[in-house]
Parts: sequence; C-alpha cells; structure tokens
Amino acid sequence: MSHGLPTADEIKQLPPDGGAELNHLIFETSPYLLQHARNPVDWHPWGDEAFESAREQDKPIFLSVGYSTCHWCHVMERESFENEEIARVLNEHFIPVKVDREERPDVDEIYMTATQLMTGRGGWPNSVWLTPDGRPWYAGTYFPPEDSNGRLGFRSMLEQLAAAWDKRREEVEGQADQLQEAIAGASTVSAAATSGMPARGLVSDAVGELEARFDARRGGFSGAPKFPPHASLRLLLHEYSRNSDEEILKMATRTLDAMANGGIHDQIGGGFHRYSTDADWRVPHFEKMLYDNAMLARSYAQAWSLTGDERYRRVAEGVYAWALREMLEEGGAFYSALDADSEGVEGKFYVWTHGRILEVLGQEEGALVAEAYNASEAGNYEEEASGRRTGDNILYLSDPAGLAEELTERMAAAALKLREVRDGRVWPHRDEKVLVAWNGLMIGSLAYAGRAMSEAKYTEAAVTAADFVLTKMRSDGRLLRTWGQGQAKLNAYLTDYAYMTDALVELHEATGEQRWLDEAKVLASIMIEQYEDEAAGGFYLTSDDHEDLLVRVKRPYDQATPSGNGIAAQALVRLAQVTGEEQYRQAAERTLKAMSGAMAAAPAATESLLLALAMYHDGASETTGAAVPAGADATARAEPVTVSAYLSRSTVRPGGTVQVAVLIAPDEGWHVNSNAPLQEYMRPTTVDIEVNGFDVGPVSCPDGERVKLGFSDDELSVYEGETWIRAELTVGDGAQAGETSVRLVVSVQACDAMTCSAPQELAMDVRLQIDPQADETTHRHPSVFGAEQ
Repeated sequence: MSHGLPTADEIKQLPPDGGAELNHLIFETSPYLLQHARNPVDWHPWGDEAFESAREQDKPIFLSVGYSTCHWCHVMERESFENEEIARVLNEHFIPVKVDREERPDVDEIYMTATQLMTGRGGWPNSVWLTPDGRPWYAGTYFPPEDSNGRLGFRSMLEQLAAAWDKRREEVEGQADQLQEAIAGASTVSAAATSGMPARGLVSDAVGELEARFDARRGGFSGAPKFPPHASLRLLLHEYSRNSDEEILKMATRTLDAMANGGIHDQIGGGFHRYSTDADWRVPHFEKMLYDNAMLARSYAQAWSLTGDERYRRVAEGVYAWALREMLEEGGAFYSALDADSEGVEGKFYVWTHGRILEVLGQEEGALVAEAYNASEAGNYEEEASGRRTGDNILYLSDPAGLAEELTERMAAAALKLREVRDGRVWPHRDEKVLVAWNGLMIGSLAYAGRAMSEAKYTEAAVTAADFVLTKMRSDGRLLRTWGQGQAKLNAYLTDYAYMTDALVELHEATGEQRWLDEAKVLASIMIEQYEDEAAGGFYLTSDDHEDLLVRVKRPYDQATPSGNGIAAQALVRLAQVTGEEQYRQAAERTLKAMSGAMAAAPAATESLLLALAMYHDGASETTGAAVPAGADATARAEPVTVSAYLSRSTVRPGGTVQVAVLIAPDEGWHVNSNAPLQEYMRPTTVDIEVNGFDVGPVSCPDGERVKLGFSDDELSVYEGETWIRAELTVGDGAQAGETSVRLVVSVQACDAMTCSAPQELAMDVRLQIDPQADETTHRHPSVFGAEQ
C-alpha cells in the first residue's frame, strides 16, 4: 500500500517533466506545495521573499490557496498550472504564491473572506490577486483554462488583470482599500456581547432551531450537499444525556443512522467521506479527512453509550480501525487526509461493478451482498458532470436494522474480503503531514472511546499520539503547527492549543494520570496569555507575536472544524471543573460573554460555543463559601442549583464497596427543601442511584435547618449552602469485569426568600470499572472521603 509523495530530495532526482525546472516550493514540507514543485509556474511559498519580489518588480501577487486532497485543486493544476503558455503569462506579470490552507489557516481565513465578499461564494482552489503589500483586489475560485460558454478562462483573466494593474492602478488601489476594510469588519465578532453570563436558554433556542431544520426522513439539517453535522450531534447528545428528551435523541440517531447507512460511509473500509453531494447521504465527495472521522467516531461512541445500540459501536470501531490502519504515522501521530482521486478519477478506488463483487465473493454470496449494498448490473453511480451511468456502484445500505444477526456477520466477512481486494488497487494520495489541531481531535476522540467503550487500545493510541505532539511538535514549550519530512515548523494557532488542551483533559479522564492534566494546564496558560483578547474577551486565531497580516482574525463560528473559541471555552470549563482553579473558569466566562451576541444571532453557526455554555451551566459551580472539591466525577446544573457526584474509587473488585457522595450547591440567596420537608406539598430532596449488579446501601441525608421565609408563615425544613448526601455501593460477587455506568438522579426544589421554583431532576452518569485485580487501597477525592477512609 503506497500513499505518500516523494520527499523533497526524491523530487529533485526526478527526470525533467516537459522541461519544467524546480521552483521555490521544493524546500517546503507540505505535500500540497511539493505537488506543485515541478510546475512551470514559478511558485513561491508565502513569506517575505515573495512580497519583497513583488515590491521590487512592481508586480501584483497571484495567490493560490488549496490543499493536497482537493479535487478541483488537482483539476486546475492539470489544466492551468502545468500549461506552459499560462505559466508564461503568470510568471511574466505576477509573483505566484502557493499556500496550503491546512498549514496556514490564518492566510486561508483572510483571503477566503475576500473571495466570499467579492463573489458571494467560496471554495478551493481559492484564487486571489493581491497588491505587493498583501491587500486583495480581485478574487475567484476555480477557473477553466480557456474561455467557454461565456465564462472567462484563466489565461484571459490573467491578461485582463495584468492590464488593469498596468493601466488602471488607481482603480485597483481603491478596490483593495475597500476590500481591506470589509475584511476587517467580517473577521471579528460583530454581534454585541452581553455584560453578564449568557443564559442557558440560548442552548434551548439552538435546539429549537435544529428541530425546525431537521430532515426527519433523511436525517441531517439541510438539503444537498450534506456535510456531517458534527457540532449539532455533540450538542444534541449532550442535551439528551441531561434531560432524556426522546425527541432530541431522535434527531441525533436518525442522522447517525442515515450517515452510517449511506455511501458517505465507506462500507468496506470504515471511515467517512467528506460530504454527500445528494440529500440522501448516498453519493459522496470521496476524500477522507482526519477531522471528520475523529468527530464522527466520538459521536457514534457517545450514541452507543447512551442507547446501547450495537450498530453505533460497530460504526465507531470501523472508523478507529481505518484511522489506525491507514492514517497512522510510524511515530504514532495521525496523517491528515486521503484524496478523493486515484488514477486521476474521483472515487475510482471506492466503487464496484456488480460483476466484480460476484467474482470476489462467488455467485451466491456475491448476489446477496450486492443486493444488500444496492449494487446493480447497470450501476448506481453517475458522473457528476455528464450524469452518465458508468456501470460502477457506490455501496450503501437500505435497511441494516432489518438485517438478522447472522446476515450482519456474513456482511462483515464479505466486506473484509472486498477490502483485501480493494487494497490491491492504485491508492488515493495520502496527505502525510501531521497537524496538531487535527491530531488533538483524534486524540480526544480515542481517549473518550477508550473510556466509554472499555477499549484499552484506543486509550493507548491516544497516549502515543499525544506523546508525539508534545515531544516532536514543540519548541521552547510552545506548539508548532505542522510536522512533515521529519521536521516541525510554523507557529501554532488557537485551534492547535484549544483542541490539544481539550484532548489532554480527556486523556487525563481516561487514564487518571496527572501528567496529562499538567500538560493541559501548560497549554491553556499559553493560550490565555498569547491568544486572548484582553480588552474584549475571546481568542484570536493567531498569537500576539505572530506574523503581521492584513487583519488579526477573531471568529466565533464553526466551519468544517469547530470554532477555536468554542473548543477553547469547552476546554477551559472542563479544566475549571477538574482542577477547581478559578483562572480557567474566569477565562471561559470572558469568552462566553464576548461571544454571547454571536450565539444569540447565529445559533446554527456557533454550536461549539453553545455546547461550552451548556457545559458551563450544567457543571460549573457558582456557589459561594467553601470551594467545591476539585475533579468531580460528574456534574449537572439546572438553575439555580448545581449538583456534583464523587466516587471513592474508579475501579473496584467483585464483592468490594464504593462510597458515593453527592454535593448539592444552590446559588447564593437560594436553598432547597430538605429530605424531610415539613409540608406535604414541598418536594423532598432525594438521590436515586441506579446501577446493574450492585447493592445500593441506605442513602444518608442530613437533617434540615428550620427557617421561616417571607412566602410562608410556617417553619420550613431546608438545606442552605452546600449539602452532602452519601451512600455506599457493594459490587455483587458474580459481577463481570468491565465498565459499568452509575446513574444518579437528584430531585430538588429550590426556593429563595419569596418564591419556590418548580421541582427539578438532575441526572448524572459516572463510569466505574469492575476489575478482579483492582487495588482496594487506592482511594480518590481524599477531601471528600477522608473521614470514611
């Protein structure tokens, strides 16, 4: 199996291709830039040298931004950048600059904004013409090489823009000034922030908007093309875990089911393609991105943990198997992407003829599998441009829920045989650069799945990848964005710090090892110090010592990957909960306040921030007085009450015992009824514990305090301030080894001096490992259980 590009040294040894000489990209490490190192275009990498040449020669810059697995980037290279005549025009009139958008998201963000402002749309390759000081004055995306059907071709466009630069310079400068001003306005948070913490009601509003957009028949929240709605799924699954609303779960599972059944899911090799070109998830754009698969695998693992549906576990396992088999760098980190094309044809690696399926599996088994996968003799795959049926088939499932278990096993065996044959085909190109941010997503996903699914191999893979990033992709303690050709380089971005910090907190929770929490705190401190907007709150994409660009971007919005501000806020909320350190909670609050206007104005585009807001309200204590012990095993919040759960140990032997402590903390000025209220109409505070295979001992509640309040002439029995409720769990002698879930449901009714709110139930799930070899002397949370131990 061969995916990689030649190294820079190997490219230098290649025979000349059509007389083309090596250009300035030969010294780069990006696979995308190396793809263009033998173009006749005299490409420069982004940097001072290119801009210096533009100034000295008084030429505009032609900036081309793309990435190595981009289909239309390949097309434009073949048609235009390998064309000697077009290259001559480019080299004569412009300074050509190539940028890998995945290496330089700052450059990509600024100049994609320019293209969207000028054309109303965006995409890659992104083609932008700049003044020598970096201001854009014309932009577009893909251009065909020659004029056709009334559309200007690339060569004609170059000639016209060169003439405009030479003869209408004042007009060009005016356009550049206007665009620069518009980009500055579009690259910062425009919606007004609130002075106080945004209410949790924003999350409910966002769920309501998802309900309004939900495609109940096909799943998802839009028409074609359909992209995996990562952030929506995370938000919905979080909300369901909190309130058990079956309608919320239905939106998530219908979407997960539709994607898992569709052609967007590689039914043979595991993993998901980038997006579906149709509304039914059947016809994919075939590239596979590490970030998509990291986020989707986590959602399927979470859906399994919430529902117990084995289909979700199988899908998650398939994604992780693909990543560990096909995307693993030899040092344990993960490569970035697989191309859509092989042999110059999109999807060729993945499609099957009906006859080939029968040839591989035999007539009887092949016919059964072909029918299940909707493969026909005529083929179900149509060329995007012509609509012509090619005889090839994209494999997808119509009703996997109706498959008997026996047939499910036969399908899995058949898929393995087909994959073994497919592995002998010409492989798509693999982008073999390692990005901190994308590895952070996969590390966090694997760590979560390792804990949730009791799969040590996932946790071990997360540990290895995290070690790679923290040892090979840092300089003087600070992260470097990218690693390739044996070296790490480029300043890291907000997303690198945010995604890795969040992943390390997840890894700490999966392993219990302090070192991951310590590393998370180091990265979070750098992020706060060098990326935060001290005046307005929130985080910039670039550090305060980054290269000066046209504008310093600060955006709240999710795109193909989650918002850096959203994941930063999530990571900070989690750090505050685990460590109890105020600095992280305050930084999370500053971010959520700064982004509150954006969340209110555009909930569909700020779901990562909204999830952070939900996590803050559901788990961040706002009590006064004594500090809440750090590292609660689970938290939940329903205003104005926060509850936290603690277990005395995370692993226990069959026959052993575990202490449970629940902290109830109403906000200042509020209290809750005691476990034995004096009035029948008052709801008592209770803690119900549900766990299979355990005996639950008596739940011990303290006596209430008797008070008189303004709304009642009678004395009331209440809990004021922080109240602890405790119980003991005993594991059955015959309990099977593995992970189990302890569900705690806390019922409370909160009142202040004048009124009482409606009774509320707050649910929390805590994971507990049953291990015959568990060390019964190991205790957790000594500040909580010290008296008992």
